[in-house]
Amino acid sequence: MRARTCPMAIGIATAIAALVIAGWNGGLAAPAPRFADKRPSAMPVDVELVIAVDVSNSMDPEEQELQRDGYVAALTSREFLTALRSGAHGKVAVTYFEWAALHDQTILMPWRLIDSPESADAVAREIARAPYRRAPRTSIYGALQFAKPLFDASGYRGLRQVIDVSGDGINNMGPPVAQMRDEVLKAGITINGLPIMMRRQSGYGMWGMAFENLDVYYEDCVIGGPGSFVIGIRERDQFKEATRTKLVMEVAGRVPPARVIPAQATRPRVYCS
Repeated sequence: MRARTCPMAIGIATAIAALVIAGWNGGLAAPAPRFADKRPSAMPVDVELVIAVDVSNSMDPEEQELQRDGYVAALTSREFLTALRSGAHGKVAVTYFEWAALHDQTILMPWRLIDSPESADAVAREIARAPYRRAPRTSIYGALQFAKPLFDASGYRGLRQVIDVSGDGINNMGPPVAQMRDEVLKAGITINGLPIMMRRQSGYGMWGMAFENLDVYYEDCVIGGPGSFVIGIRERDQFKEATRTKLVMEVAGRVPPARVIPAQATRPRVYCS
């Protein structure tokens, strides 16, 4: 099942983050534990988090830098560390990869444990020092397909498994993204989205309309699972705050209030194919 939420302004997201740290859960029951790695040696953690970052050519170098800096700053923030300590285990496992075309995915950082400010700093440094790259095409389908089996041999047993997808375009290579989204959800994995919507060029036609509604596209076609949500970015100075808010909510297992969906809205509002 997918829990859709409305796109949030950054000011609202900040207020939600404060409530998260205070322990507010929006009145929703915590998702049932699901363990992907069942090996006896797997370490229990609160969350196994896969960060999937778009490096397609539509992302200009400045956007790439802002995107990565957002995750680096979020992982070492006071709010993130507070959320970390609030978990049953006080530990999360994180891996970080970049994606573009259907079969173009590169792991920048394999699974790492964060259980202290020191380990958070080490993870942030590892991500920050990786070289930048760009590549053609945008396959969210391929990113989700690549992310799904990463949990199976992670070395960790998470109470929750989450894929954190950020990108600035719709799926334009491979099968319809909703097909792979549904496969991921069947495995008990939640998908959250960070759509980047800053470009305002003319002449995009259908693609431009899709870009303008990228947050809606992510809500209807990409995200899913218990408590899934979208936080859209429309201004460059929103990157760090939005990314921090998103990670805090993912680690703390809290979600913003669910939007009421009209009864007639039973179909996606945009084309997922």
